[in-house]
Amino acid sequence: MKRWKGWLPVFLIGAVLIGGGYYLMTGSQSSSTSSSRVAQPQPQYVEKKNVKLVALGDSLTHGQGDEANEGGYVGVIKSKIEKKYHHTTVATVNYGVTGDRSDQILARLNQQPQLRKDLKSADVITMTVGGNDLMQILEKNVMGSEAQVTKSVDAGEKTYQQKLTKLFSAVRKENPRAPIFVMSIYNPFYAYFPDVRIINQSIDQWNQTTRDTMGAYQGMYFVNIDKLMTYGQYQTKSEQKQLLQEEKTANQGKVSQARVINIMNHKDKNLNKYISTDDNFHPNHTGYVQIANKLFQSMTKHDSWEYVRR
Repeated sequence: MKRWKGWLPVFLIGAVLIGGGYYLMTGSQSSSTSSSRVAQPQPQYVEKKNVKLVALGDSLTHGQGDEANEGGYVGVIKSKIEKKYHHTTVATVNYGVTGDRSDQILARLNQQPQLRKDLKSADVITMTVGGNDLMQILEKNVMGSEAQVTKSVDAGEKTYQQKLTKLFSAVRKENPRAPIFVMSIYNPFYAYFPDVRIINQSIDQWNQTTRDTMGAYQGMYFVNIDKLMTYGQYQTKSEQKQLLQEEKTANQGKVSQARVINIMNHKDKNLNKYISTDDNFHPNHTGYVQIANKLFQSMTKHDSWEYVRR
């Protein structure tokens, strides 16, 4: 027992030394690890000095109907970006062609080396597509019954999706990194045919097809301008109801060729304040500003195009 008591101080000292050594060792490792973590530089994101925006599509990209001759939404979005991001200069290249369907846009991409070159170097890409694909179907069938229109749109939808897939794949092949913003289509005749439901139904279906097809690709964002441009200043239910009552007598629930021709030829006036009175079909400058506002909301939300990592 006395011998044990004699060794007890030695054990205690050894335990303290071992414990202290362990603490010193682990503490040192912990400190070293902490220092290592702190020392790692955090990535910095700074605004790009130069941004290249390439716009691809149909008449909405071309800027048809813009009486201010500012290039439609493409000219407006350039100004909005430069106003918000003071250190950034935006260069735009507009490949919009009035009347082009999805397959025709793809054909231009395949045939024009400069278009492909610009896509490769783009920081951000915008697109309008689908309106002329649907119009091709509606022009042939809209005078028929709802069942006939629905059947034709359903059949055309499958072909449209196949064409979109080829187009989106071709764009992504040229540029796998830049975000792509695709605008929806809208109903330019709603203010005159609010009681003809089949047109809006067809447009809803077409827009959903575009959105579904986009889902297979990274970095693609759908900009829905349908409600904005279709309803124009008639955004509330009460305003739409009043418009419906006014136009119901004129249409009787159907689209007549005579009334369409009359609307298209009626210059200097349109019931929708965002639609051009030049052709009563495309946006006017005010409409393009509204489209650019919607696009800009999406672009500021998905803003990888604006920043570079250092």
